[in-house]
Amino acid sequence: MIDKLMTASRVTELDAASMRMLGAYQTTSLSSDPHLSAMFTELESLSAALTAAINRSKAESDLEEKDEARDTQIRALYYLVMGFLHHPDAAIQQAAETVDKVFEKYGLRIIGESYASESSLIASLLVDLAKQKIQDAIALLPGCADVITALQTTQQAFEATRIAYEQEKAQESTQASATKLKPGLFALINDKIVVYMRAMEIVDVETYGAFARTIATIIAENNEVVKKRRKTEEPVDNS
Repeated sequence: MIDKLMTASRVTELDAASMRMLGAYQTTSLSSDPHLSAMFTELESLSAALTAAINRSKAESDLEEKDEARDTQIRALYYLVMGFLHHPDAAIQQAAETVDKVFEKYGLRIIGESYASESSLIASLLVDLAKQKIQDAIALLPGCADVITALQTTQQAFEATRIAYEQEKAQESTQASATKLKPGLFALINDKIVVYMRAMEIVDVETYGAFARTIATIIAENNEVVKKRRKTEEPVDNS
């Protein structure tokens, strides 16, 4: 008998199982069954919406990752210049002081600003650091130019990701989140598709048997992943 999809499945696992079911259905000749066809038309729609919602969540995660990357370069520049301020070579120490005077207008506090404010401040910092007098000082500090180049690169990557994020965010008012879509997809699969396939496998095993076994396999494999994960997440009793 076909088991139901475990509701402890993650949205990504639910999405993957849904797509596998759709792919399997499309290889059959069961489209002539109006009831099953209607269910899989609905499944296709919900699965597409869930995939889009997951992608929106991923865009936000990517933005946070890109922000941390540029924050890392800000910290690197700060600590590098701080180190050179104590260098025994007077020329290097003086060059570090020149760069530090520019950086101290911004400081590490900029990494705590909002995304927009931090972007504006980094852009301003990079403009200041590009001035010839500062460039001459940077040239005397080993690795400093590389850190600044890395900061430019991570800033550009952040802005490109931010555009993608804002585009996804703009659609949120008209598109459901993954959390809201999850119950409906579970209900469709467990309460309609699974129940229907259980019945039809009994009524007409020759027509529905192979597809029913495929659905059963997809669900079983998903559920096994969920069970294994839940076992590893269970707290260890050391009493």
